[in-house]
Amino acid sequence: MSRRILQLLAGLPLYGIGCALTVVAGLGVDPWTVLAQGVARQTGIGIGWVVNGIGLVVMLLWIPLRQRPGIGTLANILLVGTSMQAALWVLPSVDGFVLRLLVLLAGIVCVAIASGLYIGARFGAGPRDGLMTGTTSRFGWPTWVARATVELTVLLAGWLLGGDVGIGTVLFAALIGPLVHLSLPVLDTRRTAPVRGHRPNATGTLEPHLPS
Repeated sequence: MSRRILQLLAGLPLYGIGCALTVVAGLGVDPWTVLAQGVARQTGIGIGWVVNGIGLVVMLLWIPLRQRPGIGTLANILLVGTSMQAALWVLPSVDGFVLRLLVLLAGIVCVAIASGLYIGARFGAGPRDGLMTGTTSRFGWPTWVARATVELTVLLAGWLLGGDVGIGTVLFAALIGPLVHLSLPVLDTRRTAPVRGHRPNATGTLEPHLPS
């Protein structure tokens, strides 16, 4: 339990910092941050606070989808946008394409590691992930259809509101899946390490393993 709590409390702020780095890079951001940027530019509210607000609204959309929030869901709403806003207050601006690209890639890597941390803690899905899984279970859509529909809708709305869409958006979409695929098995708190001299059998339990 201690490890799970630490992962959650480390992962969510790191996620916000990673998103802040992609914003500072100025090369385009992920669809949900595009939407937050657009709303922030139209309202004058800080983008981090908008991220928190969007998270709350999205969680309310869980009600007709019959999804139940967990502690991790509520913590996600409170911590991601707040840490993102704090990071944007202290991060300097960057100039030059190469430096901006490096900052963008650093942000994507941070988000991937952060995703492994907070998903691996298993305290409940984030509000945006819950919206997609809820859509899948409620309407019977394939997961990729639900994700594509939600994220393309969010991306278009954010772009129309003035959010940044660019090479960073493409790179985020291309890299985040494989990077989370690498980080999650390492950080999953349910992953059981084999005991020395034992190996998992077909049922997943451990059995003695004698050297041949």
